[in-house]
Amino acid sequence: MNALRFPSDFVWGASTSAYQIEGATKEDGRGVSIWDTFAATPGKVRGGDTGDPGADHYHRYAQDLDLMRDLGLQSYRFSVAWPRIQPNGSGKANQKGLDFYRRLIDGLVERGIRPMVTLFHWDLPQALQDAGGWESRDTALRFAEYAEIVFGALHARDWLTINEPKTVVDCGYRQGVHAPGIADWDRALVACHHLLLAHGLASRLLHEQHPGRRIGPALNLHPTYPAEDSQEARDAAVRQDAVENRLYLDPIFKGFYPEETLPADRSHIREGDLATISEPIDLLGVQYYTPIFVGPDQRRVIKHRTRQAGWLEDYPDGFHDILVRVKRDYPEVPLVITENGLATDDEPGADGRVADEDRISYLRGHLAAMHRAMKAGVRVEGYHVWSLLDNFEWAEGYAQRFGIVHVDFETQKRIPKDSAHWYGDLIRTGELR
Repeated sequence: MNALRFPSDFVWGASTSAYQIEGATKEDGRGVSIWDTFAATPGKVRGGDTGDPGADHYHRYAQDLDLMRDLGLQSYRFSVAWPRIQPNGSGKANQKGLDFYRRLIDGLVERGIRPMVTLFHWDLPQALQDAGGWESRDTALRFAEYAEIVFGALHARDWLTINEPKTVVDCGYRQGVHAPGIADWDRALVACHHLLLAHGLASRLLHEQHPGRRIGPALNLHPTYPAEDSQEARDAAVRQDAVENRLYLDPIFKGFYPEETLPADRSHIREGDLATISEPIDLLGVQYYTPIFVGPDQRRVIKHRTRQAGWLEDYPDGFHDILVRVKRDYPEVPLVITENGLATDDEPGADGRVADEDRISYLRGHLAAMHRAMKAGVRVEGYHVWSLLDNFEWAEGYAQRFGIVHVDFETQKRIPKDSAHWYGDLIRTGELR
C-alpha cells in the first residue's frame, strides 16, 4: 500500500502494567495483591507461573528506559502497583514505593518521554479483597484516598483511572478465570458499579486538586457484529454490545446504565453515584484487540484468523468501526489508544534475531484502520502498542508473548524484535508503509 502519513504531533508510545513486568513482589514494603494470591493458588495460572520474576523491571527500569529512548518512544504508559503505595490498601503511603515511581518518571522526562500513569491495573491489595473487594463500596472510597496520594506524589499530565473494568468484571467476577476468581453475574455487576464509582471519585479529585492535568478511564472496547444474516443474530449482537461496551460508555458519558444490564436488586446504586461516575473526562483510553461476532444463540463465533491467543481475531475493520462509533454516539473527547497488540510465539533464531512478522502484519493493518478513522474525523491523539516487553500474561502465565521486546525470563536479557525496529522506523518517519 502507499505510505500513510500521520500528523506531526501524533504521539507514539508503548504500554505495560506493574504486576506483569515489575517482579520484586516482596521487596521494599510492597503488600500482597489479589494476583499474588490467585497466582499462588494451584491450577489458576498456566504452569503455576506468578508475577515473579515478571520482566524484573523493578530492578532493570533504567535499562528499560534506555530501550524506550533507543526505540524513539514519545510516551510510556505504565501502572502504579497499589500494594507498593499502600501495602494494606489504606493508611500512610509507603515511601519506597512512591520513590520507585518518582525515579521512573524522572528517567522518562530526562529521555524526553511523556509519562502516562494508570492508577489501577488489576493488582488490588489483598487486604481490601478480604474486606469485600470491589463488591464493597468502601473499596471505591479507599481507591480515592490512594489516588490522592499518588496524584500528590507523582508529576504527570495524563492519568488513567481503571484499566479495563470490563476484564475485571467479566474475567474476575463472571467467569472466575482472573483474580479474585468469582463466577457470579449479579456480584459482577455490583463490582462493576464500584469500579466505575472509583473512576468517578478519582477523576473528580484530580480536577479539584490538580487543574491542568487530564484524566479518563482505559476501556477495552469490542465492536459486536451478528455472525450471520438473521434477525436473531442481529438482536444477539445488540445484547452483546450492551455488556461489552455500553455498560461502561453510557454511565461514564451519559450518566445512566443500559436498561438491559441493570440487575433486579439495585440497592448498591445510590443517589448521586451516576453523577460521580459521569464526572467529565479529559481523554478516553481506548484498548482494541478483537471484534465479537455472535450467533442467534448468543454464543461467540470466531470468524477471522487467530494466533497464539485464541480469543484474539485479526480484524482491523473492527478497530475503525469502534473508533467511529465512539465519536458518533458519545460526547467528543480526545482519544488515546492505550493498548493494541498481538500475542505470537516468538523466540530468537540462530542469528539472535526475533522475527515476528505476524505481529508486524497485525499492527500494520490496525494502524491503517486507525488512520482511516482519523481521516473520517475521529480525534485520536496517540497510540500505545501492547506491550513494550514480554511479560506475565495473567492466567496464561509466561506462555504468551505480547512484547515488541523479547525477554528471556531466566536471564532477563532483552532483545528488540523485528516489530520493535519496524515500530521505531514508523515513529521516526511518521509514515506507515
